[in-house]
Amino acid sequence: MEGYLGSYATLGLLLLASVFIFAAAFGANRLLRPAAPADPFGKREPYECGLDPVGGDWAQAQIRYYVYAYLYVLFAVESVFLFPWAVVFDRPGFGVATVVEMAVFVAVLALGILYAWRKNVLRWS
Repeated sequence: MEGYLGSYATLGLLLLASVFIFAAAFGANRLLRPAAPADPFGKREPYECGLDPVGGDWAQAQIRYYVYAYLYVLFAVESVFLFPWAVVFDRPGFGVATVVEMAVFVAVLALGILYAWRKNVLRWS
């Protein structure tokens, strides 16, 4: 029972130390920073490729770019799971359950790409 409670004591000390380090870092930041940051060289001014900025700072982005990024991440994650699975495919002990699990995983991803295709998300226009 002592080993069990000792684990909680270790965790509690670790959390207490992390809170102390966090508070010390923010306290040091507050003590060491300048009261009113000076800007004699204009470092806080907006900068755009060596030129003075033109126009406002708001730009509209189309949602399809986010969808493409999401689909890329989806298939990158798929490859992260498929490569190790393919490496151990020929080892003994690789059972039918593992093949079924991977088939379900690939089927869910296929449903996602089919949904995107049916909604014309993948059409560049």
